Amino acid sequence: MARNVEIKARIADWEEAHKRAGRIAESGPHRLEQEDVFFRVDRGRLKLRTENGKSEVIYYLRENAAGPRESDYVCLPATDAIATRRILGAIHGERGVVRKVRWLYLVGQTRIHLDRVEGLGDFLELEVVLRESQNIATGQAIAREIMERMGVGQKQLVDFAYVDLAERGG
Repeated sequence: MARNVEIKARIADWEEAHKRAGRIAESGPHRLEQEDVFFRVDRGRLKLRTENGKSEVIYYLRENAAGPRESDYVCLPATDAIATRRILGAIHGERGVVRKVRWLYLVGQTRIHLDRVEGLGDFLELEVVLRESQNIATGQAIAREIMERMGVGQKQLVDFAYVDLAERGG
């Protein structure tokens, strides 16, 4: 499985977040329209993501914790999203759907996501994609440094996935 270190935080000032991301990014923003259909699984999370017309199945393991945390994941292209959704729904049952518009900025090995999530609000996510030779502590240090540059404080951090927040009413 591939690995990254992630954080999620609520954004109070959308325009300021874009300004800060633009100042530190090497590329972006790239606008992505995403729909994630989540399925019930005993361990981890399983979703079918459709992004700008292309789909993939993503399975990931990540603890619910505020702050930089490890995520192990695997992605599989889905050439027929409708059939894939039917099959996964029949096997696992659908858990929920999350729709968002994401602005993607890239900084080295880190993906900065500024998300407008339907029904939930505005968020920032960082994904530090780890190289095979890198440990979690290295990824956490990179995430913390970018959090600081983005002006993200501890009180803004969110410890659950969007689907979990939606189930809890936001």
